[in-house]
Amino acid sequence: MLRRLYHDQPASFAFTPANQAWAEGQIAKYPEGRQASAIIPLLWRAQEQEGWLTRAAIEHVSTMLDLAFIRGLEVASFYFMFQLQPVGSVAHIQICGTLSCMICGAEDLVAVCRVKIADKAHALSSDGKFSWEEVECLGSCANAPMAQIGKDYYEDLTAARLSEIIDELAAGKVPTPGPQNGRFAAEPLKGLTSLKENDSGKYQYNASVQLAVDIGDTVKRIDGTEVPLLTPWIYKAGKAAPAKTAPAKKAAIAPAAKSSPAKPDVAAATEKKPRTMDAPRKSGADDLKRISGVGPKLEGVLNDMGFWHFDQISKWGAGEISWVDSRLKFKGRIERDDWVDQATKLAAET
Repeated sequence: MLRRLYHDQPASFAFTPANQAWAEGQIAKYPEGRQASAIIPLLWRAQEQEGWLTRAAIEHVSTMLDLAFIRGLEVASFYFMFQLQPVGSVAHIQICGTLSCMICGAEDLVAVCRVKIADKAHALSSDGKFSWEEVECLGSCANAPMAQIGKDYYEDLTAARLSEIIDELAAGKVPTPGPQNGRFAAEPLKGLTSLKENDSGKYQYNASVQLAVDIGDTVKRIDGTEVPLLTPWIYKAGKAAPAKTAPAKKAAIAPAAKSSPAKPDVAAATEKKPRTMDAPRKSGADDLKRISGVGPKLEGVLNDMGFWHFDQISKWGAGEISWVDSRLKFKGRIERDDWVDQATKLAAET
């Protein structure tokens, strides 16, 4: 199938500030020089923010990763998970049309979409709220027929139930994902024959549905406030994730915060060259790759600068950090990954 960019494109794209931080966190997972490996999660994040993947978004992500635009376009046009045309402002419904679902009534679900949304796949409904398409197997064959709506699966569907779900979404509600016929998960339709521990009613939903209900973002556009949940590697030991603001009615007196040493103001610091070494000590160089955020290439860069040991890095102050940071290709990672704190702990171990 030939996939082309949509004819009517916005002039520009930018991640929200929180999504930008999330994207930088993704890039940080890869070794120096391998940032292009983050292209799929970044493109996906752009799509989750906007609903579909625009040319401006593809080019923006490509620029972030130092890729030629054509490389970004190749990835975006190859994978069908990327929507290259506008989708419904409320929901894009993906009907599984592969064997199990087809046998169990997927064609009836498609018929509902043709009537309630648009006659052709990928076309917007008259109010612009919905779009739909038929997709290949989504892997929920035991609960056929099913559809993916936004981020969640709606299983054991009937034409009537899908019609109701569309109406609920249009009214601003978020129908509970998972089996729609009363099944807990993927047990036999006639009921459990073993593993009946849940007969006591201890769990209302299976784990997947429970998580979806707790998060409640089935058709929500991702704005980046989910960073603590989706990028846990950014918040290492000793660095707390930002807390979500509690509703006013639940506000309570917070305990007094513990005092902690103030971090050096790197942004305002004057560059100061750290003490360097021409070669490692006789005992041999430390493995700087043990510092999270330092890969083989970056370790080589640090060695070339004259840094071979953890205790050298542990002594950096604001001026020294500023000096080293200005000589790195990917700026800001020293503070973001707390190199000094990590090096101090590693130096104590050696």
